[in-house]
Amino acid sequence: MVGAPFRIPQSRTAHRTMRDVRSTTSRNPVLKDQTPMNRLLSHHAPYIFIAVAMAAMATPGPGAGQTILSNVEIEALIRSRVEEGRAVGMVIGVLEADGSTRVVSYGEAGPGAEPLTSRSVFEIGSITKVFTGTLLADMVARGEVSLGDPVVEYLPKGVTMPVRAGREISLVDLATHRSGLPRLPDNLVPRDMSNPYADYTFALMYDFLSEHELRRDIGSEFEYSNLGVGLLGHVLARHAETDYETLVRERVFEPLGMSMSTITLSGDQKALMVLGHDAQGTVTSLWDIPTMSGAGAIRSNMDDMLVFLEKNVGTLSTDVERSMRAAHETREVMNSDMDIGLNWITRRVDEDKIIWHNGGTGGFRSFIGFDPDREIGVVVLANSGHGADDIGMHLINPSVPLAPAPEPPEARTEVAVAQSVLENYVGEYELAPNFSITVSHQGEGLMLQATGQPSFPIFAESETEFFLKVIDGQITFVLREDGVVTGMILHQGGTDQSARKVR
Repeated sequence: MVGAPFRIPQSRTAHRTMRDVRSTTSRNPVLKDQTPMNRLLSHHAPYIFIAVAMAAMATPGPGAGQTILSNVEIEALIRSRVEEGRAVGMVIGVLEADGSTRVVSYGEAGPGAEPLTSRSVFEIGSITKVFTGTLLADMVARGEVSLGDPVVEYLPKGVTMPVRAGREISLVDLATHRSGLPRLPDNLVPRDMSNPYADYTFALMYDFLSEHELRRDIGSEFEYSNLGVGLLGHVLARHAETDYETLVRERVFEPLGMSMSTITLSGDQKALMVLGHDAQGTVTSLWDIPTMSGAGAIRSNMDDMLVFLEKNVGTLSTDVERSMRAAHETREVMNSDMDIGLNWITRRVDEDKIIWHNGGTGGFRSFIGFDPDREIGVVVLANSGHGADDIGMHLINPSVPLAPAPEPPEARTEVAVAQSVLENYVGEYELAPNFSITVSHQGEGLMLQATGQPSFPIFAESETEFFLKVIDGQITFVLREDGVVTGMILHQGGTDQSARKVR
């Protein structure tokens, strides 16, 4: 999901580094009996509000002999995003069909941070989910668990799971986002919105699971759930009698030689950690995700992510690589263009396919994807709230368009509104299940805050129409004839979304 078009101030001076091709050993052709899988959304709710639509651009198809853009072309692409205010810094890694890799870096790592290189460490957000899918496949291959096992079997005694129509939620239901569990638990109430998962405990998650009533039948449809995959990582670790970080380190990072991939930063990892920025360009806090680690807690760098990418294609030689391939296999059809395996998503593009996932935290966006038949792939790591999925997809398959630069917002004039009118709008507005917008009265104005995101001021252009200055977004408050506020309409990216006032 591409992030909303917050603008980063244009005054920053970009620091640039660029690396040439790094050759590695060539690989034999990929096994042709591997079954693919499919698509995704970003780790957390889209950075306030709504995704930007990608405009179709006429570009040639990939072609059998075509290679990914050159380093110079990739650098120019990143530079344009920085200059347009759609990035702070970005590191892009490319895997070619001959097994060689190359890395291009451009932009800023943040005040006081080391310059961007392939060693720079980023939060990878929901890309963590494909590591969790690999762990599930590994434990199935070892005979430790089965995909159809009920999740409740792996929880402490006394903790229950929601049941619907006589069916229990299984491990594979969590890995394919078909458990019926919501995106986030409704008892996630952060004390610090800049680090929203830090104080969410296992006890709170157990309480939610024991009390929650499912809104739909298990397995009936796809509903992206950070809770579900976080729970999956937790129960796999419990069954292995360890914690998630140790499990993924021992079973994936160490066998692949991914020495800079971690959850808890130490040594060089801490020294090389990049600073995240929100979509306005303001430095953000890192996110700590102790309970739902399997959904988005991993930090890594490009050197390690290219190793992981390469081991997901080509000839199989180790047990962990076999588990990685098993995680690709289609388990459910999502729609006419998308399938899902064990958290990996497969997107069909004409006769081609891209297996991928993306991720996002408060100040980072990431993408990993590859074409298993052409044996090429791309990793994108960005230290801002702007997504770069379109770049990753486009580099793998040029028929996927790049997102256009956002149009400059319409000039709007702020007007004075009585404090009594503003007070009437204070409350919580539900935009989607477990995703609300809270309006508060601070000073002489209103502040707006979406679930898991910072708060921003909104400004009146009439008694019912308000606008944001940080993005091109507007709010219309909906009133009954008697003046009671019943909801709001969010206008952004050419779409309108209604939210009812719930308190």
